[in-house]
This record gives sequence, C-alpha cells and structure tokens, in this order.
Amino acid sequence: MRLFEFAFCSNYDKKIQWLSGLCPEKWSFGSSSDNIILKNYVDHTFSKLYEENKVLEKDEYAVFNTGLYSEYYETVYAYFKQNNNANKQKWFLDGFYTEYQLASLGVSDKPYRANYFMNPADLVFDTNCEIVPQYQHIFGDPENFLRLPDSIRNNPNKRMLFDGAIAHAKRMIDANYKNAVPQYYKGKIQLLIPICLINQQTPDLALVVSKNDLGNQYLGHTCLTLDMAYNNARLIAKPDSFWLKP
Repeated sequence: MRLFEFAFCSNYDKKIQWLSGLCPEKWSFGSSSDNIILKNYVDHTFSKLYEENKVLEKDEYAVFNTGLYSEYYETVYAYFKQNNNANKQKWFLDGFYTEYQLASLGVSDKPYRANYFMNPADLVFDTNCEIVPQYQHIFGDPENFLRLPDSIRNNPNKRMLFDGAIAHAKRMIDANYKNAVPQYYKGKIQLLIPICLINQQTPDLALVVSKNDLGNQYLGHTCLTLDMAYNNARLIAKPDSFWLKP
C-alpha cells in the first residue's frame, strides 16, 4: 500500500515542507529545495508500516509513526482524518505532529515505528569476509554501466581498477565501520560500500553487498549513484558517514 492510495494528500508539498522544518535535516540533494529525500522517506516508511500492520486506524482518525524526531527528540507522527469526499480515499492527511500536538487533538495512541532488522550484527560489515562482485551486471547492464565515471567506462583496465577500489573500501571500513552503510531492500539488510575509482578520498559509487547463504562472503550485486544510495540508506537512519551525504 502506498501513501497516496491510503489517503488523499492535498497540499502535500506544503505539509512536507512543514515536516522538514519540524525535523531539521538536509532533505534535498545539492542546492535543490524539493525535499525529495523526505518525500521518498515518508512514502517508503508508510508502505513498510502498512506491511507490518503498524498504521493505526480508528473510527475517526488514523496515525502512523514516521520514525522521525523533532530537534527536541519528540517523536513525530502522521495524522489522518476521515475524508469528507466519499469519492476519494477513506482518509485525509491532516498533517505531521509531535506527541504533544497529537495529545492536544485528543489522540493518545502511539503506534510503533518501522522495524528494518532483527539482528544488529547485520548492520556491521565483517572485514574478515571477501567481496565477490557481479561484474557481468556492473559492467554488462547498460543502466548500471552508465553509473560509472566516463573515464572508467572506456578504460580497458576497469576490472583491475574496480578490484583495487574494493580493496581500498575494505581498508576504509576497517578503519571506521561506519563507512559501510546499511540499506533495506526487499525485506533484507544490505550494506553500501564506498567505491573510489578516480580519487581515493572521493567515492564515485556505492557498491551494494550482502552476505551469501553460508555467511562467509559478501556478494557485490550492483552499483548505485550516491544520490540513490543516500535515499535508500535514509530509510533506516541518517547515515553517519563522511562519504554518503545529500
């Protein structure tokens, strides 16, 4: 279930802008002010909560926990009223409110936030495991191939350069485990690994890895642009890493 299927969301941009001020963070890429990161976060968070049966629906209202906090670490909720338009969705998105603001509306229900993992160990990269990239996809898939820097695409030694970038990424993670950033994809936790192909201090891509069934290797599935990687990672938490920023 998507948010816009569940509820009629009039003046959505204005309500998202309010939420961005309530939960101050950089919610747009570069110099943009479109709050695209926040929109993506809210939409995917709602879908996950609906899947977990954590969207609370009463006779007069519905509520879900956004998983976000105000600058004073107040939990922020999305609040819905019944939609007066019978030809539209059952619910109408009234806005985003803190726990205090909900209480002032007479709402005492406090649904839980989304749960993306059961084992905290899944969030930490095991540097004892090697990474086995799927080069047939990374280099062979046209969409994925275009994510590589121009100078790398046409380089006959791109496989060697990529192998070196993976070895460098493992050293970066060994120095600081936060450089492997978790993301949630199709019900599983994966890790985003910084890939520096041109400058060893500046990642160009994020390699998506997850452990094999035996748990003794990481499979490198695909590469994401840094914007794509940040969008995915932000669903779990704001990345605490020098290399993955909006």
